Amino acid sequence: MRPATAPQDVAAPVTSTGRPPWWLLALSAVVTLAVTVDLLTGGVLEALDLRVSAVVDAWDLRDSALHWPVWVLTQAGGRGTVLIVLAGLVAWTAVRRRSYVPALRILLALVLLTAVVYAFKWGTGRTAPEYPGSFFHRGGGSYPSGHVANAVLMWGVARWQAVEFGLPARAQRAFWALAVLGPFVTGAAMVALNFHWVTDVVVGLAVGVLLLGVVHALDALPVSRWARARAGRQQG
Repeated sequence: MRPATAPQDVAAPVTSTGRPPWWLLALSAVVTLAVTVDLLTGGVLEALDLRVSAVVDAWDLRDSALHWPVWVLTQAGGRGTVLIVLAGLVAWTAVRRRSYVPALRILLALVLLTAVVYAFKWGTGRTAPEYPGSFFHRGGGSYPSGHVANAVLMWGVARWQAVEFGLPARAQRAFWALAVLGPFVTGAAMVALNFHWVTDVVVGLAVGVLLLGVVHALDALPVSRWARARAGRQQG
């Protein structure tokens, strides 16, 4: 069968796909394990969380004019915000590239994110800063930050699709910025409003990186071939 010609509007990559290197995955695993063990055994990090929360609480941003502007920044990791943008990306690649691969990758990422993050939340049961003190196994759902993990994973997957499917250079740069800056903006805003502890954000970042690495690894399996549309390659 004669190979199909590539679409004329495919843009050259202006950034990498953002696959986490092995050393970053190893560091993320160590951070996740070390912080979790420290918190569950009453280590020094919980005291750090309490001190930072006390400082932030004194700012009283929730009752100030800055509340809504800062809250908007937290939505850089909001699932609704991210999915709206990703829906547009999926529609674009489906129409212009006739490929289901982005949809499969995004679905896989969502399943992994939900399973892993909520396993942590239910397993630790950590209370949020608005509760009087940091406690575990009290039915809380603060640890780790799902917004931050969501920002790392989903914007990372979006950046990957933008590069492999040859979106315009501006779109590639925009997704790069969201993938790199989005998680940090989300985490800073969450801490500033005292929605999350600092360690919630740190482990949210680490878990998001690990899950992004898993999605990249699983993509080498029949996930892409099942849709008969390997990203970035001509189809026979």
